[in-house]
Amino acid sequence: MKKVFLAALVLLIGIAGAKAQRYAIIDTKYILDKMPEYKDAAGKLQQTSDFWQKEIDGKQADLDKMYKNYDAEKVMLSAELQKKREDELFNKEKEVRDLQKKRFGYEGDLFKERQKLVKPIQDKVYNAVQKMAVARGYDFILDKSEGITVIFADPKLDKSDDILRDLGIKG
Repeated sequence: MKKVFLAALVLLIGIAGAKAQRYAIIDTKYILDKMPEYKDAAGKLQQTSDFWQKEIDGKQADLDKMYKNYDAEKVMLSAELQKKREDELFNKEKEVRDLQKKRFGYEGDLFKERQKLVKPIQDKVYNAVQKMAVARGYDFILDKSEGITVIFADPKLDKSDDILRDLGIKG
């Protein structure tokens, strides 16, 4: 596997050298962390998340208390009352799970809030990167912050501070 990866890397470098492509490396996490508006949005998102988590924790605590009470009283309850309490427990448990899914699930409230607060800032960075790439004639730009692994990057290729400068933020 290593040999195949190294061969592919050598081939890629050879092709890149033959065509003399221009490229740059940026770190979007670094850029976003330097943006005050991103810090504000991330803070708001964290506050909202914490609030919703407390709401869920409160409902879970109520559910736990209901279970304890049921366990303590179970021997004294008739079969009919046991069934009724078990149904209440089941419904309360479903309510907690549904609230968790609504708040934190895929495309839940937190996802929507993130889209509202953070995506415009990410789009602003993306547009600045695109503008720089066109203006300076880069063929491609790699992001070293997440996902793509860069084995070695010459620091002079890192254009993150240029993007910050284009956004009017001092690095």
